[in-house]
Amino acid sequence: MALLEVRELSVTYRPRDGVPVRAVDRVSFDVAEGEFVGLLGESGCGKSTLGNAVLRLLDKPAAITGGTVVFDGTDITTAREETLRSMRWARISTVFQSSMNSLNPVITVGAQFEDTFQAHGIDPGHRAAELLAMVSLDPVVLRRFPHELSGGMKQRVALALALALSPRFVLLDEPTTGLDVVVQRSILDRLRELQVELGFAVLFISHDLGTVMEMADRVMVMYAGEIVEDQPARAMTAAQLHPYSRGLLGSYADPRAAQISVTYVPGRPPDLSREQRGCRFAARCPMVVDACLSEHPELLPAGQGLARCLMVDSPAIPGGFAVPGRARVDTAEGPPVLAVRDVVKDYRGGTRAVDKVSFDLHSGRVTALVGQSGSGKTTLAKLVTGIERPTEGSVRFGATDVGALRGRKLRAYRRHVQLVFQDPFAALNPTSTVAYALSRPLRNHLGLSAAEAGERAADLLEVVGLAPAAQYLDKLPHQLSGGQRQRVVIARALAPEPAILVADEPISMLDVSIRAEILELLDRLARDRGIAMLYITHDLLSARMLADEVLVLSEGRVVEGGPTLRVIRHAEHAYTKLLLDALPKPV
Repeated sequence: MALLEVRELSVTYRPRDGVPVRAVDRVSFDVAEGEFVGLLGESGCGKSTLGNAVLRLLDKPAAITGGTVVFDGTDITTAREETLRSMRWARISTVFQSSMNSLNPVITVGAQFEDTFQAHGIDPGHRAAELLAMVSLDPVVLRRFPHELSGGMKQRVALALALALSPRFVLLDEPTTGLDVVVQRSILDRLRELQVELGFAVLFISHDLGTVMEMADRVMVMYAGEIVEDQPARAMTAAQLHPYSRGLLGSYADPRAAQISVTYVPGRPPDLSREQRGCRFAARCPMVVDACLSEHPELLPAGQGLARCLMVDSPAIPGGFAVPGRARVDTAEGPPVLAVRDVVKDYRGGTRAVDKVSFDLHSGRVTALVGQSGSGKTTLAKLVTGIERPTEGSVRFGATDVGALRGRKLRAYRRHVQLVFQDPFAALNPTSTVAYALSRPLRNHLGLSAAEAGERAADLLEVVGLAPAAQYLDKLPHQLSGGQRQRVVIARALAPEPAILVADEPISMLDVSIRAEILELLDRLARDRGIAMLYITHDLLSARMLADEVLVLSEGRVVEGGPTLRVIRHAEHAYTKLLLDALPKPV
């Protein structure tokens, strides 16, 4: 029997001054006792809205407008608030998206456990310490505040809180977003062990295809508010039934393979505020036929599961755009654009963040700094951009000692070295238009007039693939998708015509369907414009796709380096092997 039964569930957003948007449209599925189900799809496809509807945690202007959610015999859609409060955490719990920030910052971890137990009238005893031990944390963490914990430790605390009252069902919404691959691996491995040991069911929501395919018993793929595929994970690995699923799976490759190529799904999901006719994936589908434009497909049995596709029985046609992985092993020629020599960076308290690191950046080539959070990657980026000064050693831009620059000279240098930040959602001023964001560096660094800056801003949008530019210049950041925002951030970085681009985890917060697209753009900019690029990441697959050489950083030191293909395929250092082993293995 199903533990959770969702039938014809619809959720609509009704903004006061806007057009209603049906974000979840007649979705039906079951989750059995002890089953681990993955829910996969791009940002904006309705995954989190569906998860919040299952728990009845929707905020206005969202509301359930049809269907039912029945958990263990209780209809959640009609249950009274007292019933829901007694169920949450005790029988059904969740680990929220961005759970690193979901802990109360002003009380200790122990106090947060006490609140949970007291709300359900339970004497905690030593249960909190036992729960922390269950997720491999020392009981001393109970006396700490959230800001005193690393991201991985906060995530483990959030998981322990979700399991505090032994629920039968746990909803996980992007539980490892923003964590490096090694920490993610340790948390997910422990989660799977606990799920098997304790027997609770899981609905795991993510855009990370590799993780979902590896963890789940069964995978549902969601697109534009609908389930488009539902089948066992092993079966989906062997044969994807829907072309959207094929496109998503094509975004993963084994970085150790001699030749690799990943794909991205072109185009964007449809605007759900407008009436939808035909298949919602038709505009992006390589298998589209005339019937797809007028006939809406139903979710019907196919293969070992269900699929929503008129062409489900047709031979698969390769879709999307392929991006080949770099396999260059030649050495750089000519003097470096930037030379980093034996740099050391010490902070107060005796912390050494960077320890005797040296490397060169060359025009038209990409150097990747790879390592876990806390390995010193971002500190090196600050040294390269002049935000920080080295304690020892030197950073030279031609004949210029970057560490010695001050005032106007430092500002002039920063025209030549630009940053692409990790979070495209926080990198842009939410109150300023795209045109304004691009015009500031053009006027400040190049001295262009307002009219000249406007023309150049439009040209920059075309360069980064936002065409026609007129559609984007007057938009605010919240009106753009994550991938579009990151393209605007890249365009802003290109505005002062830099010699060096420092890209700090530029794809870590993007969907898998967008990551390869952004990597292809960065690669083209480096090669065509002769930009020297420092690419910072914890992901060896993306480094393989983009970089000419890799430097593996651990505890502030380079432990292994060289041409990308050689380092990844023939890793010698144990830490490099650890990073490789931590990657998901969905295929």
